[in-house]
Amino acid sequence: MKQTIILGLMLLVFGWLANDVYSDVYEHQSVFTSQELISPGDRIQDSQISVYDDRIVIRLVGANWAKYTDTNSMDPLLDYGATGIEVRPESKEDIQVGDVITYNADWTDNLVAHRVIETGYDSEGWYANTKGDNVSFADPGKTRFEDIEWILAGVLY
Repeated sequence: MKQTIILGLMLLVFGWLANDVYSDVYEHQSVFTSQELISPGDRIQDSQISVYDDRIVIRLVGANWAKYTDTNSMDPLLDYGATGIEVRPESKEDIQVGDVITYNADWTDNLVAHRVIETGYDSEGWYANTKGDNVSFADPGKTRFEDIEWILAGVLY
């Protein structure tokens, strides 16, 4: 009888712990799957797109195309094989929260393509804070306008 009670208590405790762990994991996943990101600015208007039988033409002055490194920080938006269409910003007013920008970061030798999560002004002037869509933390430091090379206008897969 004593062993049955001990076994029952152990099963109760194990069940409670398993439920607690499952609930934490489920809650953590639902935060990432249901959180809506702010959409980027609409950089290509319908009037700039012409569709023909043998081609599609996008009239976008100053556009550049880009390939991305497989760092997983912007999955699933930007991944190996994706081709980006980018435009060069003319002023800081061209950049808004939700845009994906390519910029020179002082924490890496490579260009970084991450989403703008905040813009503002401080004692040094305008800045943007950025973050990869697939990471839980913001990039270190503030990105200044002079560090920004491109704004993502579209992605082709």
